[in-house]
Amino acid sequence: MLTRKQHELLLFINARLEESGISPSFDEMKEALDLKSKSGIHRLITALEERGFIRRLAHRARALEVVKLPETSAAARSSGPARQDRPAARGFSPNVIPGNFPRPLAAARQEARAEESGEAVNLPLFGRIAAGTPIEALRDHSTTVAVPPSLIGAGDHYALEVAGDSMIDAGIHDGDTAIIQRCDTAENGTIVVALIEGEEVTLKRIRKRSHAIALEPANPIYETRIFGPDQVAVQGKLVGLIRKY
Repeated sequence: MLTRKQHELLLFINARLEESGISPSFDEMKEALDLKSKSGIHRLITALEERGFIRRLAHRARALEVVKLPETSAAARSSGPARQDRPAARGFSPNVIPGNFPRPLAAARQEARAEESGEAVNLPLFGRIAAGTPIEALRDHSTTVAVPPSLIGAGDHYALEVAGDSMIDAGIHDGDTAIIQRCDTAENGTIVVALIEGEEVTLKRIRKRSHAIALEPANPIYETRIFGPDQVAVQGKLVGLIRKY
């Protein structure tokens, strides 16, 4: 699943390639998406590349190749001309994990009882979290995950399904279920759930450097991303993993 800006940029690049066979420049992309700086375009392109939607062609300046389109876009292309009642790409507005996860009272009571009895705790599963690049994670109010009490301590907890391989060197694999302890601060080097600019969520190692926050992957093929302190909000820290074989 793509963010609105990632979706818009992918469609713009694809349309330009189909029209002229030449990738748009960073300035053209910046103007098309109404962004203030080229650094925003760079982050979007990196995210699209990491998720396998585009490919940078080696030894060729400004050369991009669209590898695939989102399913909704591909379906629209195969069904012929767009109908007037079909929403335009700029109206795309996916659901995201909200800034504050709700904590039902019943869940808190169940967790306390399970800790005393040794029974498994059912944690709410909020969706898929990116470990390769930030993506939206759809909430599912009906899904829970049974977690051994030994994996959780004091405080509130929730679970997120990992998507991607950028934390693989930290032992976190695609498809793992991350057990998260809710918190809004974390020490340097902690693996956290980070909410970026209020709409994208990712699982990364956090480093605070002066007036900047670095979100570090644990896979050398991905780059560390740097943000201002007002662009990142900690949503919790990793305390355990569940893996299915």
